[in-house]
Amino acid sequence: RLACLALPALVTATAQAQSSFPNKPIHIIVGFAAGGGNDIIVRVVAPKMSEGLGQPIIVENKPGAQSIIAADYVAKAAPDGYTLFMGPSGAMTMNPAIYSKLPYSPLKDFAQISMIGDFPLILVVSSSLPVNSVKDLIDYAKARPSDVNYSASAAPFQLAAELFNQKTGTKFAHIPYKSSGDSVGAVMAGQVTMTIMDPPPAIGPLKGGKVKGLAVTSAKRDPAWPDLPTLAEAGGPDIEIRLFTGFHAPAGTPQAIVNRIQQEVARVVKLPEIRERLDQMSIVPSGNTPGEFRAIIARDIAKWTAVAKAANIKAD
Repeated sequence: RLACLALPALVTATAQAQSSFPNKPIHIIVGFAAGGGNDIIVRVVAPKMSEGLGQPIIVENKPGAQSIIAADYVAKAAPDGYTLFMGPSGAMTMNPAIYSKLPYSPLKDFAQISMIGDFPLILVVSSSLPVNSVKDLIDYAKARPSDVNYSASAAPFQLAAELFNQKTGTKFAHIPYKSSGDSVGAVMAGQVTMTIMDPPPAIGPLKGGKVKGLAVTSAKRDPAWPDLPTLAEAGGPDIEIRLFTGFHAPAGTPQAIVNRIQQEVARVVKLPEIRERLDQMSIVPSGNTPGEFRAIIARDIAKWTAVAKAANIKAD
């Protein structure tokens, strides 16, 4: 009898909590240090989201272990919408491909909210390398299979390069670096043959003529890089590689709260001033639904698991 009396009260309290959301600050956890790509992106959208939600948004950086520390922290947080994970492709689709024992499951331990946007990568070589297209690079690599390599600072870039190897029959060897800046620096110095990397750190070296951009990994030319062909246009494989970042809540977060945050993300990424900032970083705004975001993650986990298995990439 006491249980029967308590249940309606619990349902009422839960409904009130959802309808009053948010009534205190929201914490967004980023798995990288301040100033990194994901940190920059969240700080672009957070102020406008805060205005719309009527509460402060506090960005917390918990860097380390390919965002595993941050993801695990949020997965174990209370499912009330006040602790969110700024989850990029690496943490949500590539870590499951290369780690046999993750402390979290992207699909079981999180409620997807919405993607902020996605972006292509850029294939970059030294300005002194005697190639001017992806076809030239493939021919160059096949003529000297034991002498070509690539730099990569994180799982997304390593997996992208290994997918390139698999689709072209090349044998670029992996040379690890600590950051994308170090990675493109190694290309500039002629220490490695090429890299496939995120756009922001490549802007300066490309504009300065210190490296050559051979292609973008999108299905069509990127508006931010109109002179760069797609991989297929440049004589390479017809593949598309786009990385994303977006918001995730702990599993069990009420759908009404998830939907409220998603609506705010969708509103903010459509604002002209936000779109302009995202465009500058080659990010195509999204604001998709939780179901759409979840489907993309499931698809990409399968894709990158197959790539990692074929290349025998294991992080543990």
